[in-house]
Amino acid sequence: MKIKILTALAITLLVSCKTEKENSVKKEYNQELVDELTSMVEIDQIAAGVPSGKYKELTKEEWQSFKDSVFTVTHKKAAEIYNKYGFVGYDLAGKEGSKKFWLLVQHLDFDPDFQEAVLKKMKIEVENKNANPENYAYLLDRVQLNMGEKQVYGTQVLYNWKVCQAYPKPLIDSINVNKRRKEIGMELLGVYLNEMSKMHFEINKEIFSKVNITEPKLYELEN
Repeated sequence: MKIKILTALAITLLVSCKTEKENSVKKEYNQELVDELTSMVEIDQIAAGVPSGKYKELTKEEWQSFKDSVFTVTHKKAAEIYNKYGFVGYDLAGKEGSKKFWLLVQHLDFDPDFQEAVLKKMKIEVENKNANPENYAYLLDRVQLNMGEKQVYGTQVLYNWKVCQAYPKPLIDSINVNKRRKEIGMELLGVYLNEMSKMHFEINKEIFSKVNITEPKLYELEN
């Protein structure tokens, strides 16, 4: 898949298109769906994180089996929801419910074709102000990388463990990344990377303490 990245991309996300508006039918709020998404996210967050609580007792094989089982069920249910409703927007599930559906799709990296299909529908909802443009940026970057392309907004990162510093995975047109981020309401990339570095340090503080790293290395930001 090749998604053409133009200067007007961020504007396209925020400006409504008449044809797409006509194709996007306002849906009635669905509490039952919201409850289902809430339940799915609770178990998804466990599987997407590091083993804690009773899950610490599992072997690596058992933990991997648990994760595979969770994401397989999530994939099946998310596909059923998508086939019935398209992308779950604010009108159908509120801002939190919409975010939960997006989050579930974010974690289905083993099926980038499904992620891409959801992304296309989500773009229409963003243009109709019925979905979050920042969340769209995260999913776009995820799809780009999963399809072997460079990301657009720099949301997906790696870490330099020697100094505890986050840095973006391959990024298209890095010179203008902050312009693109600003156009959809995101903070500067440096600010985001510093926050990710701090979080990485807190999660792995015990490991870093063994190699005398007492704080993350942060990027210097322009005033």
